[in-house]
Amino acid sequence: MNLIKKYNVAGPRYTSYPTVPYWDTEIPSLEKWKQSVKFTFDQTNATDGISIYIHLPFCESLCTYCGCNTRITVNHNVEPTYLQAVINEWKIYRSIFKEIPRIKEIHLGGGTPTFFSSQNLRKLIEGILADTIVCENAEFSFEAHPNNTTFEHLKALHSLGFKRLSLGIQDFDPKVQEIVNRIQSFESVQKVVNQARAIGYTSINFDLIYGLPLQTRKSVINTINKVNLLKPDRIAFYSYAHVPWIKPGQRKFTEFDLPVDEEKRALYEIGKQKFSENGYVEIGMDHFALKSDTLYKAAENETLHRNFMGYTHSFTKLMIGLGVSSISDTWYAFGQNEKKVEDYYEKIDNGVLPIVKGHFLTSEDLILRRHILNLMCKFKTDWKDEKSVCDSVYRAKELLSEMEKDKLIEFGEKEIKIKRNGRPFLRNVCMVFDARLLDNKPKSQLFSSVV
Repeated sequence: MNLIKKYNVAGPRYTSYPTVPYWDTEIPSLEKWKQSVKFTFDQTNATDGISIYIHLPFCESLCTYCGCNTRITVNHNVEPTYLQAVINEWKIYRSIFKEIPRIKEIHLGGGTPTFFSSQNLRKLIEGILADTIVCENAEFSFEAHPNNTTFEHLKALHSLGFKRLSLGIQDFDPKVQEIVNRIQSFESVQKVVNQARAIGYTSINFDLIYGLPLQTRKSVINTINKVNLLKPDRIAFYSYAHVPWIKPGQRKFTEFDLPVDEEKRALYEIGKQKFSENGYVEIGMDHFALKSDTLYKAAENETLHRNFMGYTHSFTKLMIGLGVSSISDTWYAFGQNEKKVEDYYEKIDNGVLPIVKGHFLTSEDLILRRHILNLMCKFKTDWKDEKSVCDSVYRAKELLSEMEKDKLIEFGEKEIKIKRNGRPFLRNVCMVFDARLLDNKPKSQLFSSVV
């Protein structure tokens, strides 16, 4: 049987365990949430510092492939109100800490962070960093749309400590760009890259997507040839997640416009080969990096980490998510903010954390989280000590026998390794350790296909 068809089922991307659909459904106790934040802060601030993710949801137009929480508007008068709300949310967390936080990582995601003016972004970051300590090896990064990222954006954020830039490219083919409503020229991307490097940015990432409507092998090769001319330090080559039941904008096209199964996987393999020819190394799932980049070095040193921001070379147990729909992680609990801007404002105006969904991890959750994180970052995991064992680990070992027969994985006495030819099925392996998914099979489709 063809392995792609055999294993191409719907499954999570595992930026967390448990995954969001399997969190506790009741609104979490804010007091209990604050206690978890304070506990992890006290435990790790002095040694590891904390990470901050800021969600900036506004975009001037809708990219129809996008699965993010966005607000489409051309009214830039929304900027000051939203950014002040984010700063006020941070002040609530500061009151929980009671000590000066050490900032290890900041990431601005969207939406389109460069929707906001450079002056307003400066006010935001200065408000977040006021009376804090920035760790010596801190990493600050932001996502940007090539069409509206100005020299002033790059200069202002660099002066505040931002050294990493992520540009949303997706595809350079005009037909693909048109159908997903994400149009930018090679020249506009080249201009931003050249400006960023001249200013002093040390790591530039390109986001690309395979499996988009109307993509062909020829168009992907053309896109990657152009990418390789600019030689970004990192490349995220994501699988397109077709979830029109969640994101109606994806109904602009149909499943018949999409490459699927072997054809979709062929697009990834073509990309991987061409990236390899140009000095890139495959990192974790869907990521590539030059050997000079910190992501490659983290993978080599087995210190690679994965969280709601994706893969990172930094690890902090505490990640604070600010802004609408942002997710915070204390390692022992997750909390997600209001998804609607107006509801978010109402909570912040009343001095209340806008957490509306959460999950407090059980002892089994913590064990399985470690195994899934190991698999996602190292392609292996083990259960050599008692703290790594629970009934679900033994069940996973039994369920993986089929993948062992297909020569995708190999077992040691108390360990599992994913073979190189098994890496396309990384999410399938993780799903076997996902006790909540196995015990509560969804009655309707929650996730995109894994391959």
